[in-house]
Amino acid sequence: MSPDKPSLPGDSAPHAAGIYVHWPFCLKKCPYCDFNSHVRDSVDHDDWSRALIAEIDATAALYPNLKAASIFFGGGTPSLMAPETVAVVIERVRSHWGGDEIEITLEANPSSVEAGRFRAYREAGVNRLSMGIQSLRDDALQFLGRLHNASEALRALEVARHTFERVSFDLIYARPGMELADWRTELSEALAMAPSHLSLYQLTIEEGTAFWHQYRRGAFALPDEETAAALYDLTQDMTAAAGLPAYETSNHAAMGQESQHNLIYWRGLPYVGIGPGAHGRLPNGSGALATANIKRPEDWLKAVSDTGFGLTETFTVEPLERATEALMMGLRLMEGLDIAAIETRFGAPRNEWLDEATLASLVSDGFLKADDGRVTVTRAGQPVLNHLIGKLAL
Repeated sequence: MSPDKPSLPGDSAPHAAGIYVHWPFCLKKCPYCDFNSHVRDSVDHDDWSRALIAEIDATAALYPNLKAASIFFGGGTPSLMAPETVAVVIERVRSHWGGDEIEITLEANPSSVEAGRFRAYREAGVNRLSMGIQSLRDDALQFLGRLHNASEALRALEVARHTFERVSFDLIYARPGMELADWRTELSEALAMAPSHLSLYQLTIEEGTAFWHQYRRGAFALPDEETAAALYDLTQDMTAAAGLPAYETSNHAAMGQESQHNLIYWRGLPYVGIGPGAHGRLPNGSGALATANIKRPEDWLKAVSDTGFGLTETFTVEPLERATEALMMGLRLMEGLDIAAIETRFGAPRNEWLDEATLASLVSDGFLKADDGRVTVTRAGQPVLNHLIGKLAL
């Protein structure tokens, strides 16, 4: 549909929902990144503050009874936001949808400049910081196109730990040339910092990124499948031994330290998308209304100025498709999924979205486990999870 004619049906029923706020700007585009991020010489923070507030107001007018279950500032690089903007966004979300005692996460890069804003973000209401450290090795950081070095990252992490009650950080492994011994040493150093949450991602090559073009030219090679699987197994063993077992395929946490916002996605619950390129899943009976915002920052800004919304697309996700989404996302969680609960929640009979014969076969082969209707992925199934999901979903 035309972005200047948004069409949201609205919903007055009460629903808990995550609130995602996208800040699209970065100082530099990382070569592995396929997120909606843009480099600009300057940003008018007052304009952006007004626009984010306007889209929140417009959404709240149609969905007044949502209850904020979390707020997540993602990007781009949200730690480039003016702390005053973060504060007014949090205040406006709370004024419409409550959320005084909820998890409020902001993604941050570990540069010294951005670390200098950490206290201001805490005072604005942020209570959880997610840091994109990505590696503890300077050569790897250079390869990944990061603007910080390892020492700077460790200093920023110390500032974060003294400022926020909850701090998570990301690392990327299975990098070119990485051997088990390399990752064992680096991950040991990370775990020695006693983190309460880690996001550990194998390097993947996303189409359209700078790495995609370099990889196709043969500029570098990734570890082979056997090495990648061994790196994954090592990650699971080391994090579990350190008290940070995986609760999702790439996310590890101490008890009670799981990302509540990301659990909303993986459990198929409603969420609001605010900002350029943000996506949402809004309540709509047994299904959902999917929303997608304009990606280019300037175009989104104009659309919000003209209409109150930055939408580029909305469409209905029917109950059967919602059930399939719940299958695909739920199997990423170590808690798995309850088949009967999905049937009840979406009114979608299992034989219309789940290949039960394949399920039985995968259980027999040891890739899945089924107990009292709850399906979980076994250790053997984790490295081939996407393949399993493709076979299970009708």
